[in-house]
Amino acid sequence: MTDFENNDLARFGDRDQVDDSNLEKSKQVKSIIKLIAFIVAIVAIGFYTNSIATIAVIAALVVIVMVHELGHFITAKISGMKVTEYFLGFGPRVWSIRKGETEYGIKAIPAGGYVRILGMNSLDPVDPADEPRTFRQSSFPKRIMVAVAGSFMHFVMAFLLLWSLFSFIGVPNTSKVQIAALSSFDGRITPAAQAGLMPGDLIVAADGHDITSASELASIVSGSVGKPVSLEISRNGHLISKTVTPLNAGEVTISGQPVQPVGKQPAGVIGVELVAPVQEVNPLAAIGTTFTNMWSYSIETISALVSHFSPHGISGYVQQLQHPSTQINSPGASSRFESPVGIVRLASQAAQSGAGPVLSLLFSINIFLGIFNLVPLLPLDGGHVIVAVYERLRSTRHKRYHVDIMKLMPLTYVVVTLIVLLGATALYLDVTHPLSNPFG
Repeated sequence: MTDFENNDLARFGDRDQVDDSNLEKSKQVKSIIKLIAFIVAIVAIGFYTNSIATIAVIAALVVIVMVHELGHFITAKISGMKVTEYFLGFGPRVWSIRKGETEYGIKAIPAGGYVRILGMNSLDPVDPADEPRTFRQSSFPKRIMVAVAGSFMHFVMAFLLLWSLFSFIGVPNTSKVQIAALSSFDGRITPAAQAGLMPGDLIVAADGHDITSASELASIVSGSVGKPVSLEISRNGHLISKTVTPLNAGEVTISGQPVQPVGKQPAGVIGVELVAPVQEVNPLAAIGTTFTNMWSYSIETISALVSHFSPHGISGYVQQLQHPSTQINSPGASSRFESPVGIVRLASQAAQSGAGPVLSLLFSINIFLGIFNLVPLLPLDGGHVIVAVYERLRSTRHKRYHVDIMKLMPLTYVVVTLIVLLGATALYLDVTHPLSNPFG
């Protein structure tokens, strides 16, 4: 081959490299344009619907999911496992970029996210060269750390959210009763307004009995239809006395709806909405309060999950599906599972009610997700924990035992089917029979 031919080949090779470089740059530019368009579209929808606050809360929900995945991502990287993808959303790619061995990006449907770690189970095909860096070949402590990292991040977020709520907004004092607002009865003045009660008043005593809960006041008022009730009120630090005469709830309507169904025993009402007053907490003191409340709420969440999946709970849920219109106001309805549609609606209602409800909602979501993901069933994180524990118990010093995932697939399919079925039925209830606003 002549020098002239060699030079021609070199020039063609350089041209191919330039073309490949230009093509790659063109792809990056298109990806960035798609990303910008995606963000602009979301913000535009917020402005158009006048719901920027709602979109901000929804964005916080997306962040919660991605921080969960970030927990898996960071611990996998620290453990030396190979992570190939870290994505927000599902469906077609909107934008992505590769850094090292990991591709980061956004997909079209922002309904969650995922991180892909090689060799999460024995069925995951892996290049032999990457096998030492798979999840399944890692040590027991590393696998446990990676598996529980998502839930750990939820608990960290829950702590920060609740601590922020207590430190910057305050803690409800459940031993005191405060008037949050005065009701509006159709065609008549409420006894509370007639007596001169005001929002912000603390009700200290009623008919000589100390009041430490809303139920105590309700009991006295309910049994005093047409009878004067003496109230001791704390207003701006000063004690004052007021006398209020409850009306018969059966004869009172609000926005055309009776306060009490016809036919029931008469009960007194005075037309007030009661809350536990909020008191400020020192940020340092709030740490202990936060841990205490997190623990109690976690126990309540576990109890609720057990109750929901008990025979009685399943029967109650079937009743809600069969008779949603009659079950919507039942005691168990407010604790039913929410689909993404229901959660978005809750987020919107919370955003319209202020920072306190938003922080409270995000806290409860994190606690639920943290606990639910630890349920010891595949494909949940707890399933990977129980597999790792079982393999550890079956392994010997000279031979490592690996669970045959194929034998677990039927159970895994059942779990996935139940989750999908639960999500679909929750979506049906949220669309056809949404729950009332719990924030006001």
